[in-house]
Amino acid sequence: MIDIQHVSRFFKDKKNTIEAVKDVSFQIKKGDVVGLLGENGAGKTTLLRMISTILEPSAGTIHIEGINIHKDPMKIKAKIGVLFGSETGLYDRLTARENLAYFAKLYGMSQHETKTRIDYLAVRFGMKDYLDRRVGGFSKGMRQKVTIARTLIHNPEIILFDEPTTGLDITSANMFRELIHQLRKEGKTIIFSSHIMEEVKQLCQSIVMIHKGEMVYNGTIDELYKQEESEDLNYIFMSRIVRGAN
Repeated sequence: MIDIQHVSRFFKDKKNTIEAVKDVSFQIKKGDVVGLLGENGAGKTTLLRMISTILEPSAGTIHIEGINIHKDPMKIKAKIGVLFGSETGLYDRLTARENLAYFAKLYGMSQHETKTRIDYLAVRFGMKDYLDRRVGGFSKGMRQKVTIARTLIHNPEIILFDEPTTGLDITSANMFRELIHQLRKEGKTIIFSSHIMEEVKQLCQSIVMIHKGEMVYNGTIDELYKQEESEDLNYIFMSRIVRGAN
């Protein structure tokens, strides 16, 4: 379980304090697929970065399986895979195989584990034909497949995706959506942010909706439909933002 309690994050510049996330609390059960919704600048990425241990909260706590992730981050890193939007984290001068092997080593995987896992992911994502080519010459779709493989190289229990289908063609976006279905069947816990409401409706059991850093909804999609007496997620999203209340 992921347990987020009264989490806030402030950023300071010379003159102002920016409240990116304000007193957010919710829980995610093991195996849930949760959509994180909010307009640009709402605090989605900041929240995901805190869950991934990249950022520390200014206030509040985040626990995974009872462990405070910012007091013992190394215990948690092995459990989490992260993909932040256009940040591929790949090295252009290395081949796809070399990139994956490098990240596997960072997670302490043995050579045998690494080879087995790379071979499996290469088949799963159709990368065998370019596995030993340098990443620098790859198309966006090819890079995205390698990036997703990098995210999954250590077989994490929890996966965070920040707008992963932005800029992808239809084929690549559909491949990603099928991946979410497969990971859900494997019992993975997934949080992903998206602006594509149809994507959220297809893939998510629950939604966390934030506006200007504050949570305006946390619950299942079905509960949200009942509350709003509508199944038009675009309309509901805009309405919740205007009202700005749980």
